[in-house]
Amino acid sequence: MSYLSLSNTSLVAITISFVVICITIICLRIVTQIKAKQALKEELAQHDNFAMGISFASEILVVIATIAFLFDEISISTAQSNPLKVILLIVLLFSFIKIGHLIHRKWILHRFNEEAAILKQNVCAALVDSGMLIANLILVLGLYKWTHAKGFSSLLIASVSFFLLQGMFAIDSKIREYRFAKANQGASLQSNFGLENTSIGIRYAGKSIGLALAAYAGLSSAAFQSGKMVENLFTLVMHCGVMWLLLYCLTYIIKIISMPNIDTALEVDHQDNIGIACIEFTVFCASGYLLISMFSI
Repeated sequence: MSYLSLSNTSLVAITISFVVICITIICLRIVTQIKAKQALKEELAQHDNFAMGISFASEILVVIATIAFLFDEISISTAQSNPLKVILLIVLLFSFIKIGHLIHRKWILHRFNEEAAILKQNVCAALVDSGMLIANLILVLGLYKWTHAKGFSSLLIASVSFFLLQGMFAIDSKIREYRFAKANQGASLQSNFGLENTSIGIRYAGKSIGLALAAYAGLSSAAFQSGKMVENLFTLVMHCGVMWLLLYCLTYIIKIISMPNIDTALEVDHQDNIGIACIEFTVFCASGYLLISMFSI
């Protein structure tokens, strides 16, 4: 009786994906070192830059998760018969993730320089940046699973949908900034990121990832119609919009049940209560995953 079910094709797939991951991480390390203007070893080991470590760890997570997802979606026979397609898909997925990351840095949080703050060992900035990077990973993988990007028309629909969902992230971020200013006598959320309040970064990252999971649930429940731009965009707005509302309804109820009579805004914004922020992070991420489990087809 054989207890090991790995076939030769599975071993080939594992080997290829591992090689691609290693090459990508080496490139990522070189780019990170160029940005830091010194060796990554010095920044992490000698300067103990915890923020840089968080940022680099999230980038490694994105690389491995993307390759793993892609090799799970594409059969080894397809990869062997058309390797250029696989390479193109990898480049496209990483490009969309990076574009979403840049939209977050340069547009959504344009008043806060996350890269400079991370080099200054600002953990809050690293958490905010890493949360949005992981959120973009989830978003891009959800779009790929929805469209499968077969042909130019599907790629065009996926591209427009991607920017539409970035608009949803921007609106959600502005709502968070408005609520923060209302609860803190007009203070700016983006300015507070620079004050190194770790709990604010944890909460912001949790909400970003939770919203991305909710959008993934919306994409999983929406039917894709090949070649029909307007119908697909309308379906996307309806499904992801409903998931957005459900996410906040679920988290509101769960937070009331799990943390009764606790002013979470006061604890996180003023007292840097990491415990409360971690609970909020968990509630948003878990609620997003719950929506995926409930509405995935």
